[in-house]
Amino acid sequence: MAVVTAQKPSEELITIGKTSTQSDAITLRIARSNPAEGQETTYAEFKVPVKKWTTVLEAILYVKQNLDHAVAVRYSCRQASCGSCGMKINGKPALACYTKVSEIKSNVITVEPMNNFPIIRDLAVDFKQLTSNHKKIKPFIINEESEVTPESKEFIQTPKDLEKFLQFSYCIKCGLCNSACPTMATDTSFIGPQGLAQAYRYVADNRDKGKEERLKIVDNSHGIWRCHFAGSCSHVCPKGVDPAMAIQLLRGYMLGFQK
Repeated sequence: MAVVTAQKPSEELITIGKTSTQSDAITLRIARSNPAEGQETTYAEFKVPVKKWTTVLEAILYVKQNLDHAVAVRYSCRQASCGSCGMKINGKPALACYTKVSEIKSNVITVEPMNNFPIIRDLAVDFKQLTSNHKKIKPFIINEESEVTPESKEFIQTPKDLEKFLQFSYCIKCGLCNSACPTMATDTSFIGPQGLAQAYRYVADNRDKGKEERLKIVDNSHGIWRCHFAGSCSHVCPKGVDPAMAIQLLRGYMLGFQK
């Protein structure tokens, strides 16, 4: 792979209102590619000024705003809520807005697009399959009484009822779990940890009446039984959803251990 080095003409690194010394800078290596144009992956290196609170996303945006406007990256909320800025940071799937440069403890940071997703360009990947698999498991409450009418009443849940699925409702669909999943790399039809975790989220919800319907969707060779329980999906989840545990609990429903 080729390495392209890009810097400002001036060696002086400027921060907002202040001049940063070389010791306050990192080398940011950004994977550049454009499959639609037949462009293979290269790595462009940039010197970026940082502070102890600088996030990887801020470093990338510094490059985009000051050194190379053509860098493609997806981002939105900048507070780990939207899940847009997932990427590999020094080889590990993570949210760029949630990862501080100071936490990485390296003067060289390499950012690459997530594994197991088609690359659109540079750091931006295609989420069509993740979205399709998410929709496949019917991610909504299935209940004939869920329609609002003048006679409607709220669904009552106890704290114990809520605890059964609350952890799994925190998913922000960032795709990090699918990126880390070794099974996703070998089976393109695998529903994936994200979709399976959300299937469990609704199966475990006592307001939902679609358990049997969902279990039929995930009970196949590309569903819960395809998972090898590597646990990497849970390790990289920024919200503590623990998809690996959700898949095991789904298996419990299929085997009769859960009701």
